Amino acid sequence: MDPVPPTRNCPFDYAEALEFDPQLRALQNEGPVSRIQLPYGEGEAWLVTGYDDVRTVTTDRRFSRRAVVGRDFPRMTPEPIVQDEAINVMDPPGSSRLRSLISKGFAPRHMERMRVRTQHVVDELLDRMEEHGAPADLFEHLAAPLPLTTICEVLDIPEGDRAQLRKHARTMMNVTVENKEAAIRSKADLRAYFAKLTAQRRANPGDDLISVLATARDGDELLNDDELTVMAMVLLITGQDTTTYQLGNISYALLTRPDEMAMLRDNPEKFPQALEELLRFIPFRKGVGIPRVAVEDVELSGVRIRKGDIVHVSYLTANRDGRKFDRPDELDLERNGPSHMTFGWGGHHCLGAPLAATELEVALSTLMRRFPALKLAVPAEEVQWNKNSIWRYPLTLPVTW
Repeated sequence: MDPVPPTRNCPFDYAEALEFDPQLRALQNEGPVSRIQLPYGEGEAWLVTGYDDVRTVTTDRRFSRRAVVGRDFPRMTPEPIVQDEAINVMDPPGSSRLRSLISKGFAPRHMERMRVRTQHVVDELLDRMEEHGAPADLFEHLAAPLPLTTICEVLDIPEGDRAQLRKHARTMMNVTVENKEAAIRSKADLRAYFAKLTAQRRANPGDDLISVLATARDGDELLNDDELTVMAMVLLITGQDTTTYQLGNISYALLTRPDEMAMLRDNPEKFPQALEELLRFIPFRKGVGIPRVAVEDVELSGVRIRKGDIVHVSYLTANRDGRKFDRPDELDLERNGPSHMTFGWGGHHCLGAPLAATELEVALSTLMRRFPALKLAVPAEEVQWNKNSIWRYPLTLPVTW
């Protein structure tokens, strides 16, 4: 049995364009399991970096998400983003019941309707960008409004409420210590908003996703009021923030690789495969997300993890594991290989992944078709990147065509 490794202080604050975090790289190179201290929360945690070990932690019942509830666990943000009733801190069988109910909202018939609506929104946004003329900010014209508009239409959230809800979501993702009180208020305000909205949909369901979830049955099971409230919150936050940032990131990655962009423009049928590789390659966040707790002693790659220990996984390093991916640090749009972990893994794989992939595919393929000469309007090194959030993304993306 290897000795306990030294604890590394890990701010995970690196945000240089789409370069991989050198501290994460060093931890990955030192060994498959590291001991870390994060900016917020009590105590230390384990960090698991290898693809196979990440897969074990995310699928093995000896690691529990539920056990983090009530603990001041090591994390990236001053206030925990997660809610105690959320599906992302549940373990099977409770999470399995919820996932079964929620998956009904992403059934193929609903997804086809979402694709049609997404295409309509993308066309409208690109019409406005064309009317604006070059140069234009692609982040402002496409990446920021599309996912918010799409998820709000899917959830049937009134247009006048959307900007404030987005502001609350962004406040919750801020990693600065002075933001903590604002994050607590935003979380409470979002919860109150969705408690009221979900109660209305329960009483008078329509054909939106919240209504689908409010009335979906798995045998005799329905989502209870708290589960429905928190699920609507999770859908809003994950349904717009992450897709917005990935739209910006993928656009930047292609705009700075004109050969790859030309290949996709000329071969649009290759886009689904290329999208999988872009999602694998791009370091989409800083640091780590929600941890798990070991509910008994477990050995991982020769390291003894004790019952009660906090365990974080890095999907970022798993996506760059050289034992799984040939040339892991190269972007190869024709790569065939293992699945990436950008949408998570196992029982907490993102339920909204089909919607996110649909939005990314529709938006980017339409963009390249309509603007075949699209290019950055400034040198790549002049693009400004977010520094205050857990997410990596360009603040602006000036383009011309």
